[in-house]
Amino acid sequence: MSKEPEHHLLLVDQDLDYLDWATKHLCAEGLKILRCDSADKASQVIKKIPIDVVICDIKLDPFDGVELLQLIRASSPETITILTAVSPATSQIIEATQKGALDVLRKESLAFELRQVVESALQTVDQRRDLGPLSDQRPGLTGKTTIIGISRPLQDVMKVVGRVAHSDAPVLVTGESGTGKELIARSIHAYSARRKKEMLVINCGAIPENLLESELFGHEKGSFTGAIALRTGRFEDSHESTLFLDEIGDLPPSVQVKLLRVLQDGTFSRVGSNEVQKTDVRIVTATNKNLAQEVSEGRFREDLYYRLNVVEIALPPLRDRQEDIAILAEFFLDQIARRNGTARMRLTGEAIEHLQGHRWPGNVRELENTMARACALALNDILLPEDI
Repeated sequence: MSKEPEHHLLLVDQDLDYLDWATKHLCAEGLKILRCDSADKASQVIKKIPIDVVICDIKLDPFDGVELLQLIRASSPETITILTAVSPATSQIIEATQKGALDVLRKESLAFELRQVVESALQTVDQRRDLGPLSDQRPGLTGKTTIIGISRPLQDVMKVVGRVAHSDAPVLVTGESGTGKELIARSIHAYSARRKKEMLVINCGAIPENLLESELFGHEKGSFTGAIALRTGRFEDSHESTLFLDEIGDLPPSVQVKLLRVLQDGTFSRVGSNEVQKTDVRIVTATNKNLAQEVSEGRFREDLYYRLNVVEIALPPLRDRQEDIAILAEFFLDQIARRNGTARMRLTGEAIEHLQGHRWPGNVRELENTMARACALALNDILLPEDI
């Protein structure tokens, strides 16, 4: 850690044993560590002393760490805040990142991660001192996500979601089938400034090529057989909102050209018309294909690929999210019970181990279907390995 100039770090946690551990763990020459066991005490310290880095637990009294983060951003926008939690929810990760947190760390991993993250934060502090005051602030947005899980790979994804949601940059979501790519797109939209309007979804692989262009860009009356009236397309209907194009790797070459034009200058023409239409739309795409390989083999335009791939979010397969399997299974059991109006079924420890031992080639979608089938066929409300 840097020795000069002196840095001030504030630890905020209700667990006094944790405060003792973190103080010893982070102790270094040139670093002054202050401690508070409540959010209101921390807010008073922030007002009196210039703090460089705050590390606070999400679970605080009388208000939580995310609210404290907002107070810090309002009164001291250059202060870097790192949040910690035993099991941070994905919605908390997105909200905290949106509101300016540098990171959200699980407490069980602090022994390995905390010092490295703090050192990186203090390097940023030094760079800011060299460059001058920080002028930009991240807007605080709210929203909800239905993405379930506590695993580190998923948390890393949700941090990226929180960072990119406020911009209009195109996002390419990649991952195997069933990993939840549409949920990621919906989370990006829900935490964006465009969230007041509904996000529209179109599956590029599910619509015949001769209809896809009309579906996306609309058509004029009489432009082709069956075009009995003018119809607006998804790009017009998504004005000032988000358009999610699923299975973008299946987009025909003729439509790729028109999509490139929209990305370049926000204009397009309906089928059967030369009149130029303008649209303001944020585009999020998804694919389970290797688009770089599709480009090299001539099936996907290279210029379009780079336009779409401004930010790539790679979703991990479920087999790489072992901690999430039991949580997801329990979540699906809750959903099934509410949907059917029946008693909630329970998983034995052996059943959970059985689920965790499976490779899940169909990912979260396969797990959801597995739980639905198990509930439908089980003879009682306790699910054993043989019921799955």
